[in-house]
Amino acid sequence: MNVNTLKIELPFSLSEDEAKLLLSLKLYEVGKITLGQAAKLAGFSKQAFIDVLGNYKIPVINYSPEELREELGF
Repeated sequence: MNVNTLKIELPFSLSEDEAKLLLSLKLYEVGKITLGQAAKLAGFSKQAFIDVLGNYKIPVINYSPEELREELGF
């Protein structure tokens, strides 16, 4: 697996762990990384990350209207 490294200076009000969580949430939300990758980046198990997604009102499964119709057999 290829990995890129990003080094940034964070504001004092933002911890490294919080920045990793917020980054992983956004990358997952926009479909750039998988659930497993996001959980790993944030330092959570998959189940714990799913719980965090719920806290941030980010759907675990995000189907397009076409995918949802196909999944439901319409």
